Amino acid sequence: MIEYKGVYKAFDEPVLSGVDLRVESGEMFALFGPSGTGKSVLLKTTLALIVPDRGDVCIDNQSVHFGGRGTLARIREKVGYVFQYAALFDSLNVFENIRMGLPEATLKRMTEKEVAHKAWEALELVNLEPRMILSKLPAELSGGMKKRVGIARAIVGRPEILLWDEPTTGLDPVNTAAVERLITQLSEELQVTSLLVTHDVEGGLEMCDRVAMLEGGRLRFCGTPEEFKNSDDPVVQAFENRAAAYAAIDVLDVR
Repeated sequence: MIEYKGVYKAFDEPVLSGVDLRVESGEMFALFGPSGTGKSVLLKTTLALIVPDRGDVCIDNQSVHFGGRGTLARIREKVGYVFQYAALFDSLNVFENIRMGLPEATLKRMTEKEVAHKAWEALELVNLEPRMILSKLPAELSGGMKKRVGIARAIVGRPEILLWDEPTTGLDPVNTAAVERLITQLSEELQVTSLLVTHDVEGGLEMCDRVAMLEGGRLRFCGTPEEFKNSDDPVVQAFENRAAAYAAIDVLDVR
């Protein structure tokens, strides 16, 4: 379970203006909103990659921002993070990138053979052939393969929670659909809690148990996909219609 409690964050201007949100254990939860409304910032506060100006985030009732270094380290061991654009290290090969997903304490207890076995398993889970790509550099991979390696890095430690930051950004509709199927598959197979920040409203509504929408740094909507589709909030309706129009344009571009 993840709980955001009155999260505020400003840079030059306010980005988050008091977000209260709860994600239940085992849920697949999507977070929508226009660009610049603070979705990725909120996601990064989950692991203290960004520190809020006010408020807190709790995971399993443990404070991320006030629990101390030891608590934060234990929380981070439970969570896998899938970054936008995969965020692979260019100078490291696929095996070395995936290895980075294992906590230091875990690495100290494992032999290199055991680590390699973990990396192999993670690649198989994301439908990549380990023998073919373990030694490749990111520059030798396609965009879709990079995304999958980034996901493999996030799941290699078998986390309890997966955070997905715009996992389909930059992909064409065919690869977007493939990655979304993979997200659903992994969430079920690994029995994790998934929080998905996405611009793909249609995919998020299809995959997730509940969805929320940020607008102007505040929570505008939270409920089931059906409730989102039937919302009479004009801001929610306008956002959904705009997202549907963009999705249609993307499909036409591919054709």
